[in-house]
Amino acid sequence: MKTGSSYMPQFLGRMSFEKQETLLKLSILVFCMILSFSTRLFSVLRFESVIHEFDPYFNYRTTLYLAEKGFYQFHNWFDDRAWYPLGRIIGGTIYPGLMLTSAVIYHALNFLHISIDVRNVCVFLAPLFSSLTTLATYHLTKELKDTGAGLVAAAMISIVPGYISRSVAGSYDNEGIAIFCMLLTYALWIKSVKTGSVFWAALCSLAYFYMVSSWGGYVFLINLIPMHTLALMATGRFTHRIYVVYCTVYCLGTILSMQIPFVGFQPVQSSEHMAALGVFGLCQIYCFVEYLRSRLSTQYFNILIRSAVLVFGAALAGVTAYLSATGKVSPWTGRFYSLLDPSYAKNNIPIIASVSEHQPTTWSSFYFDLQMHVFMFPVGMYYCFTKLTDANIFIILYGVTSLYFSGVMVRLMLVLAPVMCILSGIGISSVLSIYMKNLDITKPEKKSSKKEYSDNTYPIKNEVASAVILLMTFFLITYTFHCTWVTSEAYSSPSIVLSARAGDGGRIIFDDFREAYYWLRQNTKEDAKVMSWWDYGYQITAMANRTILVDNNTWNNTHISRVGQAMASPEDHAYEIMRELDVDYVLVIFGGLIGYSSDDINKFLWMVRIGGSTEEGKHIKESDYYTPHGEFRIDRDGSPTLLNCLMYKMCYYRFGRVYTEAGKPTGYDRVRNTEIGNKDFELDVLEEAYTTEHWLVRIYKVKDLENRGM
Repeated sequence: MKTGSSYMPQFLGRMSFEKQETLLKLSILVFCMILSFSTRLFSVLRFESVIHEFDPYFNYRTTLYLAEKGFYQFHNWFDDRAWYPLGRIIGGTIYPGLMLTSAVIYHALNFLHISIDVRNVCVFLAPLFSSLTTLATYHLTKELKDTGAGLVAAAMISIVPGYISRSVAGSYDNEGIAIFCMLLTYALWIKSVKTGSVFWAALCSLAYFYMVSSWGGYVFLINLIPMHTLALMATGRFTHRIYVVYCTVYCLGTILSMQIPFVGFQPVQSSEHMAALGVFGLCQIYCFVEYLRSRLSTQYFNILIRSAVLVFGAALAGVTAYLSATGKVSPWTGRFYSLLDPSYAKNNIPIIASVSEHQPTTWSSFYFDLQMHVFMFPVGMYYCFTKLTDANIFIILYGVTSLYFSGVMVRLMLVLAPVMCILSGIGISSVLSIYMKNLDITKPEKKSSKKEYSDNTYPIKNEVASAVILLMTFFLITYTFHCTWVTSEAYSSPSIVLSARAGDGGRIIFDDFREAYYWLRQNTKEDAKVMSWWDYGYQITAMANRTILVDNNTWNNTHISRVGQAMASPEDHAYEIMRELDVDYVLVIFGGLIGYSSDDINKFLWMVRIGGSTEEGKHIKESDYYTPHGEFRIDRDGSPTLLNCLMYKMCYYRFGRVYTEAGKPTGYDRVRNTEIGNKDFELDVLEEAYTTEHWLVRIYKVKDLENRGM
């Protein structure tokens, strides 16, 4: 009887070389997909199956509603718990792809009698789609170069921190499925360009439609594909097949994208989409000109072209100016302007600039999120330039544009990471292919015969090849360790549950957020209105099921400004605003006791800037909250305006009597590393309702002063 170990070599021996190669490729791909899924599970293993961050709680809440109520009610859902008293029409203000995908998976699994709740589908959706992203990366890189490069790129994207940061288990955000949609669209676009097939172009349009339904970053795609078409036109590579596939993708993709209510007519009205429309028109003109060239003599053709350029150029300029002036074509959005001018948001739209993921990317972040890709990216770019094809021109454009945008906005590191893996895969595969051929693996029987294998023009070929291969192996090993460490330590900690190391090396869990939200849910009236800074709005509605004034959907600057004014004003003025907004409770985040730096005091200056950005808040001036020397201080030298505003008092109420560190006075703030300046005060318009165990979340009830004398 044959043992399993002896049977496998015999089984492989009976297979042809092509089948063995296919089996090896399939095995590597499956391993990469499993690795991609499993490496994102640190957060579940260390904490529990829980939703992370802020935006994902809104996505989870809407997915739960969709799964329970159905698509029709979901599409027409008016959420009266958000943006009180304005409310929010959910169906027309979101990209529904993420929720629909989760709901379909949930119902499919339950149809197959696999019992799973909506929350666990949401928690594990991003790791699942990261596995599919690995597959899409392989096919895209294979179309660009070859199978070897595709396998390397697939292995690298499966663990790259720049992508893992938005796709760990529990990170239930749009980007979790959008990156897969983006790479699938690109892979199908390259396939379309190579074949000129309407079939592949139609599939590319469907993938683009899925992308549009999932994430607002689809604007990057609908500008990159026209840019590629324009580059092919400029380099003399524009052919009939490019014309066919671009027209198919643009027409079908635009019609499909307009079916998303939140997108609507933007593809034919907004400035961000005009490049695609312009290239589409240019394609028609180009082909018409080529047709005229084939029908007319050179003399008549040149006369006609000069006249047509003048007439059509003037007409186009006039129409564009008219449409822009009348508002038929909307101007670029603030976020788009921020990509072109990084200082625009800070100077004009503080609410956009206040979001941490909209800040410029530091140099250290590139290495932290990409590691060896920083060095291999230029290598892959070089090999693409050495063999310029239609597909390679596309990946060069993708690499250059994404590198610029990721430097402007740290959030777009997510768009850069895939192309870094693709170009690094091309570079590593090319280097290894070249130097593996230079390895002398023969074993001559006689020493004298060794001279026959030597190359006088390259005397140490074997040694150099061995050194390069060993160096590349070392880089890949360090890349694996770096990615694993970053994933484990930096990107697998849910913001809703915090942890720290005790002096004895043990782990301390801070569960104050869920503690506070549970208190709100159990101890306040169902119609209670809670005022907090907008960061926590989604979590309050999803976990506490209470009405909030503002949340992470920053669409109404005036309303958020009003909340900022209340936080930055003295108690009496703040009370008038809170009564105007019908506020029952106020929630603040304070990290001075445990050293949590992302608290409301550290965010306070953005509340001041946003509060003073509207007409009603002109009395709020940022300079009033600094010392005469221009410092933002919370100690006794701090600005009186700051020390007496509502936010300061809510954070530091009763804190002046608390010892936080040995050898330090009472009221010592461990985040700002100083003793607070205003200790002995009482609250006039608020009363403390609840403070969590570690003082991380503090909730105050607004007093009903009108009835106090009755």
